[in-house]
Amino acid sequence: MLQHKVIPVTAFAQNCTVVWCDHTKKAAVIDPGGDIELIVDFVKQQQITIEKILLTHAHIDHAGGTAQLAKQLNLTIEGPHKDDLFWIEALDQQAQMFGFATVESFNPNRWLVDGDVIEIGNETLDVLYTPGHTPGHVVFHSKATNMAWVGDVLFAGSIGRTDFPQGHHQTLIDSICQKLWPLGNQVEFICGHGPNSTFGQERASNPLVGDAVTGLSS
Repeated sequence: MLQHKVIPVTAFAQNCTVVWCDHTKKAAVIDPGGDIELIVDFVKQQQITIEKILLTHAHIDHAGGTAQLAKQLNLTIEGPHKDDLFWIEALDQQAQMFGFATVESFNPNRWLVDGDVIEIGNETLDVLYTPGHTPGHVVFHSKATNMAWVGDVLFAGSIGRTDFPQGHHQTLIDSICQKLWPLGNQVEFICGHGPNSTFGQERASNPLVGDAVTGLSS
């Protein structure tokens, strides 16, 4: 079974998540934005082995700790989609803009595309390409546990911002309605910030992308 632990990091309280296969104890870290010591300490406590970093997108609060953690633990980096390359190249500029310490850029070992599958021990995550918040945003979905890691695409009661460079509101709405909703109302999601919710709850009540707004029916 795929296990997970949310570890809020940075001043933005970004929901970094450690996910691991409880049979093999092999693990991945989703969106290590910073506070690397918290991640490393948890991994040591659980006696699990991180093999890779997974990125939903390359904003500083999600990707800022990537280079440091990858070097420290000799990890591969998977994601995001290649259209976020310009955000990776601008990490140092992002750090200055948002008051982060200087961070290193990095080159992902694997750019992700829609339909890719990520292996974590005996478990797998499906990759969905979900642009709009950033042009290269991806989402990770575990069919086995009905869980999804949606980065900053969708929140409990809200959706991601689209006023950053190359963000696009209608593209984000399309990503949510065409990629996330078909996964099923029962799917619980961990977003980049704030509490978990389910796709069904958001379809019923989200004032920006609920069925009452989009005209869809669940």
